[in-house]
Amino acid sequence: MGRVYVINLEGKIYNCKHCQTHLALVKDIVSRNLSTIQIQMMCFSLLHVQNFTCRHGKAYLFDKVVNVNVGAKEDRMMITGLHTVVDLFCVGCGAIVGWKYEFAHEKAQKYKVGKFILERYRVSGPDENNSRLNLEVAQANVSDDADDD
Repeated sequence: MGRVYVINLEGKIYNCKHCQTHLALVKDIVSRNLSTIQIQMMCFSLLHVQNFTCRHGKAYLFDKVVNVNVGAKEDRMMITGLHTVVDLFCVGCGAIVGWKYEFAHEKAQKYKVGKFILERYRVSGPDENNSRLNLEVAQANVSDDADDD
């Protein structure tokens, strides 16, 4: 088949949770790049700009991702309506990491076309170490409280 070419990103990044292959830069999250005018024009869609969700919880909408292969186009009914999407697979390990919007059937959702969703459940990000540390501290505090009884 040939050698897989992997792009290494610099800065704050999101990685594949399984093999740590670089997938996207934090600065490419769409909800952080929208202007006030764009947000005001979206009206109903505003609710979904910063609160993307998937089957496993949070998801992020990106302008660009790297190191992914795409699957076959398919229509999916989502909370925001019918969309034509392709699944995204990590080139490092083949794990599914999200999807790309190919077509939005509703006018208010057209801003998503050509953009990528990475599922938070399937990627690790720049805040991952802090999250783990906070969880460990919280668990230690709970166990200390239990010992006081």
